[in-house]
Amino acid sequence: MGIQKLAVIVGAVAALAAFNAQAQPADSSVPLAAASSARAARKADHMLEKTVRKALGKDKAVDVTNVSVRARNGAVTLLGTVPEQGQVDAAAQAAQGVAGVSSVNNALTVKAVAH
Repeated sequence: MGIQKLAVIVGAVAALAAFNAQAQPADSSVPLAAASSARAARKADHMLEKTVRKALGKDKAVDVTNVSVRARNGAVTLLGTVPEQGQVDAAAQAAQGVAGVSSVNNALTVKAVAH
């Protein structure tokens, strides 16, 4: 009878241990989810930057030689210089026309090209 009682006790302890392991909160997965979400957001921002840059490159009215594009959650910032004021406005319009762009911060400046 002693071995049977011991087996029942060991089984009960094992069952409680298994239940306790399953009942733990999933706090350890939160950093992974946050990291994955942040990674996805950075990837989306990078893709939006590329798409805006491509749209600017297709616009014949804009010289994109010295223009860079930054995006964060749909907000796009245009940085750098262009040779004429009209290109500042054309760049902003081209960027605003890209799907996924929620706003454009146009920080382009005019710098005449030396001949």
